[in-house]
Amino acid sequence: MDNEKGNLYLIPTTLGDNDPVEVLPISVKETIEKLDTFIVENGKTARRFIKKIAPSKPQPSLNLFILNKHTETTELPGFLEPCLNGKNIGLLSEAGCPGVADPGADVVKIAHQKNIKVVPLVGPSSILLALMGSGMNGQSFAFNGYLPIDKGDRKNELRRLERLSFDHNQSQIFIETPYRNNKMLEDITSVLGGNTDVCVACDITLPSEFIKTKSVSLWKKNMVDLHKRPTIFIIHKS
Repeated sequence: MDNEKGNLYLIPTTLGDNDPVEVLPISVKETIEKLDTFIVENGKTARRFIKKIAPSKPQPSLNLFILNKHTETTELPGFLEPCLNGKNIGLLSEAGCPGVADPGADVVKIAHQKNIKVVPLVGPSSILLALMGSGMNGQSFAFNGYLPIDKGDRKNELRRLERLSFDHNQSQIFIETPYRNNKMLEDITSVLGGNTDVCVACDITLPSEFIKTKSVSLWKKNMVDLHKRPTIFIIHKS
């Protein structure tokens, strides 16, 4: 019977190395304290986070399933076996919210197929926090993930997203590998129109947080160093 199955809790984490109690509600701590089985992207960082938010939980009792780019899709259903046996488990993101720009979505899909109750918990999403702080269109927006690595393809994609934002009045959100952030901002300011608005949001929720929306022409006059700083980019052409 379905009511004998355990729940899958989607557990958010911090966006950087700050104290979890600064950005996470008490419900996250209470949930972690009740769980011993977790699906995680990196065992070492997951254990460090769990110890930080629930220091009294004994580490040897933790049962971790590793979900990353090396995990075979055939392994995923097995991660949910404890739920089928009546045990609650947690899906822990590496940063932010599970399932959003995160491999956890595949496990959540399987949970629904198996009639396992999915319980998302409140926590920081860099995508939504950046959009909230941007002043751009929160009624219509799209998250595009990573843009192409090839410089020519990336510039073409930036132009395409700029057209989309104008044609549909839709804010376009994307990310880059932190060590390529400065190159991304350079490409944005060299390719897009001077009146196109660009929001740069980095180190969200951290003491070094920076969120600024300006036109391309103004960004050209005053660039910012984004090297190795987790950053969300949003563009909108009106």
